[in-house]
Amino acid sequence: MIDLKVIKKLEELISIERKLVITSHSNPDGDAIGSSLALFLLLRQLGHQVKLIIPNMYPGFLSWLPHINEVIVYENQVKEARALIDEADLIFCLDFNSMKRSGVMADDLIKADATKILIDHHPEPVAEEFDILISKVSISSTSQLIFELIITLGLEKYIDADVSSCLYVGIMTDTGSFSHAIYNSETFRSSAYLIDKGANAERIHRLIYDTFSENRLRLLGHAINNRMMVMEEYRTAIITLSRKDLKQFNYQIGDTEGVVNFPLSIASINMAVLLTEKKDHVRLSFRSKGRFSVNDFARRYFEGGGHQNAAGGNSQLSLKETVSRLIKLLPEIHEEINYQYDEQ
Repeated sequence: MIDLKVIKKLEELISIERKLVITSHSNPDGDAIGSSLALFLLLRQLGHQVKLIIPNMYPGFLSWLPHINEVIVYENQVKEARALIDEADLIFCLDFNSMKRSGVMADDLIKADATKILIDHHPEPVAEEFDILISKVSISSTSQLIFELIITLGLEKYIDADVSSCLYVGIMTDTGSFSHAIYNSETFRSSAYLIDKGANAERIHRLIYDTFSENRLRLLGHAINNRMMVMEEYRTAIITLSRKDLKQFNYQIGDTEGVVNFPLSIASINMAVLLTEKKDHVRLSFRSKGRFSVNDFARRYFEGGGHQNAAGGNSQLSLKETVSRLIKLLPEIHEEINYQYDEQ
């Protein structure tokens, strides 16, 4: 249940026309884009001047979403984005729990005079960075939280086919097509409601999961066949992709989405890690089964975080050095992984 005092305050803030900015975390995924677009479309129906600004480009498999052509990409339109942030009355921060997760936008958001509203489902939000917090960890996605917020505000009449489609995308992608992060039946009730309002579930699934390029599929095969290390003694599998690997398969944004999930299909594996070499750092994606918290692991060692079973992190070391560090850490969590694995 969302705090009624918070709801009342939010009602007051959006009761008159204002200049609004909605933003998400860097490397935005389906939930970040889906929830942001849905809120963007709803608030615009209420008569507000709304702009949606994301730190960097979204994955290509989301390019079909309604009105996504209106999204402003900060790193490509810095001057315009900064002006809009500076002029905003309210800034909605969706699907991230700390300003640093907005990447290149962080300093501008921190300095902005606007009232900052957090709407998120990640643990341990940095409360002092926001004026209003709507944080709920026990929920599948920020998109489901936006749905609940709309219903609580009594604005369900504005949930049309476009809003429904955006929210459904967020819920579906953040649960791995309804395979994890489902803490109660409300996830399915919300999804059913959105389908009744116009979200075409079959079409959306096809547009998200069945639109691989040949290069993306070959990159996936290469990652599993040639770049995966399986360490049975630690219940862990590690995939590494260098910049050379990505270039070989003409990497496009979003092409590594979901790769980290495949090693978890091995019965004996309880943690999977994907390391992707970027220009100036290494990006780590973590997934786990059961109660083992990759969120805690990523926070502790790799400047990251996320959810219990899905998290991300970064390393300023080289790819080789990062892999070496990761492997050296495994004995420290060996018993924890084995204990949690045996509990399943």
